[in-house]
Amino acid sequence: QVQLVESGGGLVQAGDSLRLSCTASGRTLSNFAVAWFRQAAGKEREFVAVTSYSGSTTYYANSVKGRFTISRDNAKNTVYLQMTSLKLEDTARYYCAAGTGGVMTSIRTRQTGSNYSYWGQGTQVTVSS
Repeated sequence: QVQLVESGGGLVQAGDSLRLSCTASGRTLSNFAVAWFRQAAGKEREFVAVTSYSGSTTYYANSVKGRFTISRDNAKNTVYLQMTSLKLEDTARYYCAAGTGGVMTSIRTRQTGSNYSYWGQGTQVTVSS
């Protein structure tokens, strides 16, 4: 079992930056690919970014590419999402998720939430104008 806890969310203004953290307990996070998803009110959950076990491979949704950076510190059992140039449309609850096996295989697998075995409770990010 892996327990994931997100932190770092908050209320910021458009153009600001924010760093989210996802810290694991129970098992070492280095055994998992870890992704960030988000869900805005009234909308479906969407993929944001994913990092491979070692952090050497990352993928991003087009909507955040160039603005968000996913990274990991396996020694701290933590994955980060650095968000810059935040926009109103980035407002959502952000979740981290851990998966094994083939989640990194294709666009479809890494963007499909059901391929991830463990989820955190989320942290709210609200961007105001």
